Parts: sequence; structure tokens; C-alpha cells
Amino acid sequence: MTWKSGATLATTVAARSFSEQPKPSKPQKRVTKMKFEDLPKVSRVDGQVSAPLDPDWRKQSLPSTIVIPPAPKTSEKAQKPITEQPPKLPNTQLSHEIWRNLQRFPHCLLLTRVGQFYESYFNPAIEVAKLLSIKETSRSWGGERVPMCGFPLAHLDRHLKTLVQQHKRFVALCEEYKKPDGTFDRRVARIVTPGTLIDESFVNHFENNYLLAIGFGDDMPSGDNDVNVGMSWIDVSTGEFFAQSVPFSSLRDNITRISPREIVLQTDLPNAEELVAFLEEEGSLTISYVAVGDSSTTDQSEGSSPSGDIPFVEPPPDDMIMTAQSSASSPTSFTPEEAQAVHILTTFLRANLLECMPNLPSPVHQDQGTRMQIDSHAIKALEIKESMREGGTKGTLLSAVKRTVTTSGTRLLARRICSPSISVPEIRARQSLVALFHSNNHFRFDLRQLIKKTEDTSRIIQKFLFGRGTASDLLDIRDTINIWTMIKNAVELELTSWKKTSRDAIEDEEEMWSNLSVLIGKLEDLSALAKRIESSVDEDQILKRESGPDEQSEEDGAEVSNSRSTQMKCLAWTIRPQFSRHLKALHERLNVLTAQRSNMERELQLRFDVRSLTVRINATGAHVHVGRVKDVRKMGHPDDLVELTKSGSTKTYFYQPWGTLASAIATTENEILDAEKDAFATLRREVNASGTAIRKNGRIIDELDVTMAFAQLADDMNYVRPMVNDSLEYRVVNGRHPTVELGLLESSRNFTPNTVPLTEECRLHVITGPNMAGKSTLLRQTALISILAQTGSFVPADKAEIGIVDKVFSRVGAKDDLFRDRSTFMVEMMETADILNRATPRSLVIMDEVGRGTTVKDGLAIAFATVHHLYFVNKCRALFATHFHDLADMLGYSDDGLNKSRRRSVFPNIGFFCNDVDETEDGHFTYSHRLRPGVNRDSHGLKVAQTGGLPPKAIDSQT
Repeated sequence: MTWKSGATLATTVAARSFSEQPKPSKPQKRVTKMKFEDLPKVSRVDGQVSAPLDPDWRKQSLPSTIVIPPAPKTSEKAQKPITEQPPKLPNTQLSHEIWRNLQRFPHCLLLTRVGQFYESYFNPAIEVAKLLSIKETSRSWGGERVPMCGFPLAHLDRHLKTLVQQHKRFVALCEEYKKPDGTFDRRVARIVTPGTLIDESFVNHFENNYLLAIGFGDDMPSGDNDVNVGMSWIDVSTGEFFAQSVPFSSLRDNITRISPREIVLQTDLPNAEELVAFLEEEGSLTISYVAVGDSSTTDQSEGSSPSGDIPFVEPPPDDMIMTAQSSASSPTSFTPEEAQAVHILTTFLRANLLECMPNLPSPVHQDQGTRMQIDSHAIKALEIKESMREGGTKGTLLSAVKRTVTTSGTRLLARRICSPSISVPEIRARQSLVALFHSNNHFRFDLRQLIKKTEDTSRIIQKFLFGRGTASDLLDIRDTINIWTMIKNAVELELTSWKKTSRDAIEDEEEMWSNLSVLIGKLEDLSALAKRIESSVDEDQILKRESGPDEQSEEDGAEVSNSRSTQMKCLAWTIRPQFSRHLKALHERLNVLTAQRSNMERELQLRFDVRSLTVRINATGAHVHVGRVKDVRKMGHPDDLVELTKSGSTKTYFYQPWGTLASAIATTENEILDAEKDAFATLRREVNASGTAIRKNGRIIDELDVTMAFAQLADDMNYVRPMVNDSLEYRVVNGRHPTVELGLLESSRNFTPNTVPLTEECRLHVITGPNMAGKSTLLRQTALISILAQTGSFVPADKAEIGIVDKVFSRVGAKDDLFRDRSTFMVEMMETADILNRATPRSLVIMDEVGRGTTVKDGLAIAFATVHHLYFVNKCRALFATHFHDLADMLGYSDDGLNKSRRRSVFPNIGFFCNDVDETEDGHFTYSHRLRPGVNRDSHGLKVAQTGGLPPKAIDSQT
């Protein structure tokens, strides 16, 4: 197999041998389409279903699924392998559990919870201590010193960020579970990888954390065989799950668009090292491997899913606006390569999430034929999501247009601008909603204020599916549901008001309100669930618990205990007693016991005439406390009170009746806490049962957030609604670069707009002009305006008419790649070749200074060949900026302002435009960024050098 690459391929992943893993046999017959219920099953890593692991997991065989992380760079000492024979270990449960887990998960850094610490032992401890910059120590086990290190439980997220995000290591978390006999059972509950983060505090909620799997089906790419490959990706923290089939030639473009944190391949993939090198040509990627069985021989049953026995739930559609307009739905089907990708992905999830494996939503099938394709070079050169200079979001298209007010809306916006639509009806439907909110400022303001208060329900639902979450998350669900109801009522009220006041409404306005009404009508009524949470969860008590224990006076001298059953004055119950009869009975019993405690305390105070006497319980047990010197003297030596401790001003006693009563109170409180856990689990299951509806509602609100953000952007920056159609034209009057304009405004400067008319009669423009005059800016803004228009946004221009663009290509800016033995010129030639091989008549191409970096003769020849190919072969819309002024003559330009090739030459549909430098009599100059027809034959490079600070002597030497 040969991967298409322009240089010698190398791999950064260490080679490993898996001779013990049999290679799956290929299916005898290829199936071109596969229905959703026919997708392959896989086995969980422990051989069980997705229920929690059996306590006797040690009796089970080792997992058949092998997961291999990227090869780390560690010291020789840390790389010493764990031997098959265990060292001389003491006969303790902890030492043997740690050793078994190290044998079971040799590819991970094992962190074992011991009390309030996470600890690492043996060789992994050496690496953990080095990576985390913590002290490495040792302990004596079996007469030998064993390396170890550890850190407090509260520091887990901070150290996971270092190990997983920064160093790309797999971390196996071994948790401890208390048994009824008081001993602990420790087992690995989850393996944390860069692509399987759940709710860690360092996860950026404004971005997706995707895990991507690539499947090749039956055919492998070789030579010119551009086969389709399957892609499946999921954000484990939100449950957003997708599948798509793409040509192998556009695989890197789609990886750049998705921006996964981790990529999974199957271990027995032929020539995997060359594939990794091919993928990493666009940058460093975290690539892991998983061994999967032969899905073709797996028994299929009706209703089976791509993840085998993982129950799937129906996901919300990817585009809620178009779904709202059409009630028809087609059955989900997957190609063999897509099914293989889903198979690999879910196998990897099973092998790493273990006990945390949730029910997954069904993958949303994406069709590449319905989305604009932006090549990987264009995504970087146009700085859509990431700045080329600093690597952050400042100065990017996303930062310039972001007006969303929710985290989930921001994630949707980022996906939209990287994958615009090529469906005219879909684009116009989005534009109509943007226009509606743009023309109704007060309505938009009110809705944005409501949406701003909603929570990220997709993340909350996902936490609940993982068996996590708190009572505060339940309240967030309740509040968000109530806000959804308020939003629906507000829209219906505004719609009713519009119908009363607009008797002669124009057709477009009716379409706007109709689209909004249908979209809002898709919101599910979840008021019953909100009422259920309201009647079950005690918000006041939760606030009391979150505010901490009540402060006690210094005179009181109360001792603070870490035991949950001793903080009687601070306990705050989160579930209302009315939730169940059992919980109500427990609270009634506790009230009786609490009253008896108060009566007992009062009786003892009256008996001894001591007001400072209190009955208490702390870590040492139940006792009677006397807190003043004079009161201690009054107590004397009663027969039924046994003195426990004594200080200068206090004394404590043991009192048998209080000990018995305190034990009953503690027992009842513990029973209430256990009952509340069961009640919370019940409520969590009820929320999960409505998970599909909650996700759907959240998706609708995200659509509203993005739509109103575009309307707010148009209002803030004076954007206009573009006319999008199926033509091959691109007419933008006084267009502006969205990010450059924003940067200039921050420095109180104005942007010079330009008009770009790409028509069938003039579909390729050759642009000349001085350095620093704005040619590259013009090229980039042309591409960005088309992306914004097909996203559904208004655009920065006075007027715009844009024919659908299926692909955007960019050859603007480049740097060398010395690691792969590629000069700057070689990188530029590879980018140019990619464009010429893939552009279609409906594509938009921007190219800057093609042919630079070599001799003028060779560069001019390359530039001419490129334009010739774009014109006659690709036949696409293109902007071609160059400093080779002779190229204009070769293409038939005449200095009289007319293209003499219009009639006689072979290039009748090429236009020539340029910008200039305006000079003054005193030697100063300014750039005229306004484009004009013609060719500028002076690049004014010396003026740029002078502005850049070259010494005058150096500049004068050229004369």
C-alpha cells in the first residue's frame, strides 16, 4: 500500500508486536450499504455488558481488547518493563491489587486511591514523579525498597491535566470501594485518555473534546485508488456523536475541521506507520490503537447498533431548522467503512471507560455532499479557529463573529463556520431567522437575556449517564426547563402581537415568523419533570450545605468533626421528606430523637444549674460538655456522669443515656443519607429517561443562540444579508475582512472596502500591486465572506450575491517543514498541486505569490502553468495575486485597460486588478488599498524595506 505523500514517510509512534492477536479475516462479500440495525457488535473489554464490573473481576480472563497509547519519551529508568514474575511482595491486599492492575493495564500510568491520596508504585512511580514534578520516595515491601509517589485527592484534576493533556499519557484510575466487612476492594474504574475526558475541571466547555476513529472497510488506499474511508467521532463530555464517509484525499482536511484530541486506529492496519506519517503532515496528532475483532462474523440481531450491546438512544438532528421545516425522515444507514469506524470507536470507549461506560446516542450521519469543504491549508491560512501567530483564538474568524451567550451555542457556532452548508434552502431558512431577529432588536434582547441563564444541559445529561452529578445539577435542569417554557411563551406572545399589527405583511416576513414558529414548536414540554425536581429537591438546604457549616461562638467551644454523622448542627438534607414514605418516616423519627436530645440537654442544665452544659458528639464519641470554670465547679462529681477530659476551663463527661440516644440519631441520619442517595439515583434515572427530549430542546436553543448571535453581529458591524443562489457567480460590493476590520476599529482606524465581481465572463482575477497594499487581505476576505454567507450569517459588505461554493482552497502564506525535509518552496508546490488536483468548477480558490522562491524564469513558468490549469481544467472562481507582472502580458493584458484576449486570445474570461502607492512631493507615501482595474508593474519593495527599518546606507547602496 502506498500513501500519497511528498516526502519520505516516518513515524513517531514506536513499533510494537502483536503476534498474539489474530488478524481478523476479511468478509467474503462486500455490502455496499448497511442499515442501522445491521451494524456489527463488539465485546466489552471485560467480556460483560456495560453494567458495573463484578466484584470478582480478578477471576475473569485478561481483556481481549488491547489499547495502546502513543509511545512516550521517558527516561531509561522509567522505561524498564514490569517483569512477568512479581517482586517479593508482602502478603497484603493492597500490594497484590496494585501488582495485578499493573499487569492488567501495562500501557497506563496507574494511580491507586488509598484513603485521601492517589499513589503510584513500582516503575510507573518514577515516571509519574518526573512528569508531575513531585517527590519520588520509596517504601519497604517484602524486604525490598519499592519506588512510590503520591498526591492528595484534591489535586487529581490538576495532575490529570499534566499527564493526559500535556504529556498525552493514559492514566488508569484505581478507586477503592468499602465492603460491608470494613475492608476495601480496589479496581480500575476508568482509563483517562486525551479523547475520553468527562467532567474534569480543566475541560474547556466552549470547545469540543473529540475522539476520532478511522475505518477503512474492505478497500485500502493505494496509488491513485482514492477510496472512501469512514470517520466516527464523539465528544464524551457532551454525547455529540457523528459518522461520515469521506474520500481518502480529503481525510486530512476533515481531521483539521474536526480537530480531534485523539485519533484511534486498529492495531492490525497494514502499513500503519506510513499512515500515521501521512496524517501528521498537518501537525502533531495523538494517535492510539485498539485491537478489534472481525465484525463481519458477528451475529446480527434486529435492533443492534454500531456499538454492539451498548443501548443507543435517538440523537437530535444535526440541523434543527431544516428538521423543523420537514417532518420526513429517512432511516439511518452506514457504509461498511463508517460501520468499521463506529466499531473501532466504541471498542476503544469500552476498553477505557470500563465501569463509566454510558448509553451512547446514535451517531448522527453526516453527508459530505451537503457541506462546504474547506481544505486544511485554508482553515489555517484563513485563521478560522486558531491564529497562525499566537495559536489562540484572538484574531480568528470565530472570535470576530462570536456573539453567542451559551457554551453549547459557541460549540455549535465553531462547527458551523468550519462546515458551512451548500444547500440553498437551508441557508435561506437560517438567513430568514437572522433577518427576523435583526429587525426586532427588543425581542432579540429579551430572548438573549433568557437564553443566557440556561445551563449546558448536554454536559449535565452526560454526567448523569456516567453515574455522576449532584443535586445542584438537578436544579440546573429544572431552571433550564422553566426558561425553555418562558422562551416558548415569549415567542408565541410576540407572534400573536405581530399577527395583530401586520395585516399587510410581505411574503418574506411571513416566512420568517413561520420558520421561528415551527422551530419553537419543536420544543418538548418537560414541565412535569421540572415540577418533579421542584417537589423533590430542597433548594434552600442545598444552599445551606454549599455555604458551609454555621459558625459557632468561641465561648461555645464546639469541636468540628470530619464524620458526616457528628455534624448535627450542619446537616442539610437535599431531598424533601415528601419524596417517599420511607424518607418521610425517617425524618419523623429524626425529629423525635432531636426533640429528645433537646429535652435531655435542658434537663441536665436544670439539674446542675449549668447553662453552658451541652450534649455533643465528635470523633471521640458522645459526651456532655461543660464550658465555664464556675460551671465546672457546680457540676461536682455526679454518680451517673463519668469524667472523660479536663482542661483549665472545660470538662467533658460520658453519660450513658446520651450515648444511647446519640447512637440512635447517628444511625437515623446515616439511613437518611442512604435514602437520599437512592432518591437522587431515582431522579437521575428519570432525567436520563427524558434525555433525548432534553438534548433536542438544548439543540433548538443552541440554534436560537447562534441565529441571534448572527443578528447581533450584523447590528454591531453593519453586515448585510447576502443573496445565495445556485449560480457560479460571486459579486460582493465593498466587502470587508471581518477580523482585520475589527482590529483596525480597536485602534480607531477604518478599513478600506473592495468590490470583487467574479462572473462567468470574468471568473479568474489576476491581482498585482505593491507589497503591504492588502492583496492577501483581499484574498482572505473573499473566502471568509463566502464561508459566512453559507453558514447563514450576514456578511461584511454593502451588497453581496454569492453562488454556492462547494470547496474553498487557499495557497496563501507558507513556511518550511524541515522535519519532513521540505523547503518553503516545496511546501508551496505541494499546496498548489493539491488545489489543481481537487478544485471543481464550483470551487473558490485564492492563491498568493505562486512561483516565488525560485528563479524569475521558473517562477513565472509555474505561475502561468497554474493559471492555465485553473482556467481550462478546474474552471473555478479564483483570485490569483502575483508580483510577476509579465504574467499579465502572457495572459493577453494590454496597457490600454482592455484585455485584448477577450476577442482573439485563449483567455477571454480573465480580469486584471491592482492597487497602488500614493506618493507625495516630500518623499512620503501611503498605500491605496482600493482595488482598480489594471496591472501595477511596480511592487515598491524598497519602500517596504525602508518602512521596515533597513538602514539608509543599505537602501542607498542599491543606487
